[in-house]
Amino acid sequence: MISLGLVTEGLTDQIVIENILAGYFNSPDVEIRPLQPERDKDNENKSTYGGWTLVFKYCKSRDFQEAFQLIDYIIIQIDTDVSEDYNIPKQDENGEFTPQQLIEKVIEKFRGAIGDDFYSKYQQKIIFAISVHSIECWLLPLYYTDKKKKSKFKNCLDTLNLQLAKKTDKMDAKAKNPEDYRKISKPYRQHKVLMKHYAENPSLKFFLEEIQSRDIKIGDEEDW
Repeated sequence: MISLGLVTEGLTDQIVIENILAGYFNSPDVEIRPLQPERDKDNENKSTYGGWTLVFKYCKSRDFQEAFQLIDYIIIQIDTDVSEDYNIPKQDENGEFTPQQLIEKVIEKFRGAIGDDFYSKYQQKIIFAISVHSIECWLLPLYYTDKKKKSKFKNCLDTLNLQLAKKTDKMDAKAKNPEDYRKISKPYRQHKVLMKHYAENPSLKFFLEEIQSRDIKIGDEEDW
């Protein structure tokens, strides 16, 4: 069984990625292990065990290095909404960076944090999930038909909530309720839905292409 570790900013990010992985692999034969934050410490998403600072801290740790002895691939997720706080500006003298340019800069930052030698050795085992500018942007293709809204990477939380407010169950993404995020992202568990929509948001597209480039084989592709 293939195993994937998750290093993310928080529990809701893990939930969204878990649903995306379920849809992508279209198989129960994948083991997902939350590494940072750990679920027993953050199962209500109310502890101090989340945030971008701890993502970088974990990637610099011995725990991160030793995890590769037990796990096949490790997914690293971080939002870019506050990228300036980890010394990555969103623009230069030529203007605003595209999502692709920003993702490349964030990956280079992680390479430095992980260490060049270790990164070079395990590069194919590391999968980046850089959400520009937040993971809520990845959910917009599920709730909008307008192409511009689907591809947004600014103010995505507010944009998502505008549509959620129209639903009968009145889910509120701003509340960061894990069960709400499980429901909001659940459609991505369907392989056909994910494959239809993933390319409509630039940083979600990059994440799926990162997985595709590893050519991970875990079983047949029939619906389950």
